Amino acid sequence: MRGRDAGAMLATMPDTSDTPEPGGSRSATATRSLLISVIGAATFAVLALFWGLAISSPMIVFDGLYSFVSVLLSLVSVAAVRTIERGADERYPFGRHAWEPLTVILKAVSLATLCGYALIGAIGDILAGGKPPETVPAVLYALVATVGAGLMTRYLRSHPDGLVRAEAAQWWMDTLLSAGVLLGFLLALGLERAGYAGIAGYVDPGMVILFSVLFLRMPVRLFTRSLREVLSISVDPALSGGIETAVNGIVEQYRFDEVFTRVTKIGGQLDVEIDFVVGVHSTAREVTEFDRIRQQISDILETMPHEKWMTVSFTAERHWAR
Repeated sequence: MRGRDAGAMLATMPDTSDTPEPGGSRSATATRSLLISVIGAATFAVLALFWGLAISSPMIVFDGLYSFVSVLLSLVSVAAVRTIERGADERYPFGRHAWEPLTVILKAVSLATLCGYALIGAIGDILAGGKPPETVPAVLYALVATVGAGLMTRYLRSHPDGLVRAEAAQWWMDTLLSAGVLLGFLLALGLERAGYAGIAGYVDPGMVILFSVLFLRMPVRLFTRSLREVLSISVDPALSGGIETAVNGIVEQYRFDEVFTRVTKIGGQLDVEIDFVVGVHSTAREVTEFDRIRQQISDILETMPHEKWMTVSFTAERHWAR
């Protein structure tokens, strides 16, 4: 099953600004490895769809549909990355980073819908008395999927590139999932050979229920995280805490009356707005001093692994800062 995390994919796209190795050999081999991975995922998706439909296996059809949708949405993610890389212009004065959470929401809704549809269908099969599988072809598919995913994992793990190794980790997860499906079909085969064909008919839809419920966790997590970004909800304190601590230190250093710090995250961009209230006892009152404070804050933000949009203002009237 090729279930990709679009958010992770967007966040780990290669940084083309790095200096490539002589001849660009590493970049070329990494691109080739990722291309092989995508082709392999698409091949397994098509194979699962046709195989599952041929033997009327809900589990194998679900495997193929989930993989196929994941591959298509991964291509959408790549298109979103290319859009984000175009940066700010007259139409998008604050950049295109919102495309990232919007793309992730699209993926989350699509995968959740697929899992929900599969779950309802499997529950219907259970209530109808099960769905007797063609166990031998089903076992053969699961064996092919397990071996194929294992070989792809081994191939990708040999590459030093971080993104390729992340892809290898995904394939290793696919190997374990396929092995679990193989064990399920072997159980059904054993029950069938032991004369319990009726019970064996519950194994296939039972696995669909199990995996669809497990897989629902990822799109729900992606949806809630990305929706927070689209709605500009404050970031996790683990991310903003360091900024607020540093800003509070500046307040004490220059004896400002108060400070209002707002931090949000949209895609790969961190939006930081800081409003200082300058009082009669504040030691910084000139524009050059304010610029020095801005530089101080900018140096702090430079240590954080995000693109930043920083706004720092100073006012003597508190209501302008609230």
